[in-house]
Amino acid sequence: MSSTTSRFIIVAGIDFSELSNRALDHALESACLRENAEVHVIYVEPESWTGAGPSSTAAPGTKTETALQQLQERAGERVRFMGGKLDSRRLKRVVVHFRRGAPAENIAQLAADLDADLVVVGSHGRRGLERLLLGSVAERVSRLARCPVWIIRPKDHATAGRIPEIEPPCVECTRRRNETGGGELWCVRHSERHLRPHRYSYATNGVYASSSAAYQATPDMT
Repeated sequence: MSSTTSRFIIVAGIDFSELSNRALDHALESACLRENAEVHVIYVEPESWTGAGPSSTAAPGTKTETALQQLQERAGERVRFMGGKLDSRRLKRVVVHFRRGAPAENIAQLAADLDADLVVVGSHGRRGLERLLLGSVAERVSRLARCPVWIIRPKDHATAGRIPEIEPPCVECTRRRNETGGGELWCVRHSERHLRPHRYSYATNGVYASSSAAYQATPDMT
């Protein structure tokens, strides 16, 4: 099925947490970059709800009418919060949806039902045993959805060292960028060439370029 051409449809999954507020804000703001856009906000109450969720404030076992009212209030709250950032000429409407069942499956299903162009969900960035026990709705949505999925997570590069594959940012590089207002990206050590490639990017004379420590510029002989 081809994507809807007359409308740009964004599905935003929320769980009433602060992180999902940010995801919804990003969805609303992104909708204003497109013509004739719609944002469809969905909350899925898990069938196995025990009331022990870490961040959800929606009452368990609520009636559909009450849940929809809560969703409308939350969506309206975020629209008011965004205020002047939103362009009503482009964002045509915001619709709320309440479902019960598996969150990831229902979010992906709504995206399929609406022929959505984008899904926006939040991720709490859980790892290890916590992630194993609770799972990752965002990760599963990204596998199930048949359209682009934008995963919103807290920015926290300082803890990157906890992930074996990613090194934390260099303190000296960070300090140098702050001191120069971004004019210089790397510290003295990382500006030098090393036997171990250190990938970096730079801008010169207004032209963007990318290189690594193993790269050496050569004259254009053509």
